[in-house]
Amino acid sequence: MSETPSIEQNRLRLDEAHGYSELWELVKDTAKTALGEHRVGMMLFLDDLPIQLGAYHPVGTNNIVLNRTLVQVVEAATKSQRLVNAFIYILLLHEYLHALGYVREAEARQLVYQVSERSFGEDHIVSRLARTSPWALLKGVPLSLIEAPKRVMEIVRDFEKSNQRYIV
Repeated sequence: MSETPSIEQNRLRLDEAHGYSELWELVKDTAKTALGEHRVGMMLFLDDLPIQLGAYHPVGTNNIVLNRTLVQVVEAATKSQRLVNAFIYILLLHEYLHALGYVREAEARQLVYQVSERSFGEDHIVSRLARTSPWALLKGVPLSLIEAPKRVMEIVRDFEKSNQRYIV
């Protein structure tokens, strides 16, 4: 039987994550450890959404759509891979909880904080963002001035590395 990852191990995984699939594995692992729930077969799409919308999960699908423009703004504003990873982790965890059946926003937000605190500790950036808002990273950035051209939605290849199949 495998051991539950420690807070330090989760922090290291977040800091060293490269790409959406590594962050996604951390999301699934921390949710499973904290809540005992798991789902496979999810797909990630990147799209240029209104800047106030981080991501969404169309109910009844296995899709998560992440705001590509917003991620790029966070990358430019923070210039820190650790902060970008924390931001993406929070958004993906929130949408994953919706996919697990937690459809009420208030409940999903509370669970994001609970999973984050248990997985990373109360003082970690992930938990602080979950407690306040991921948009706290963009304090002082004039979001209303951001205009990005609408590009074609793209699928993130090899997002879900599970060997289990999910039929849509």
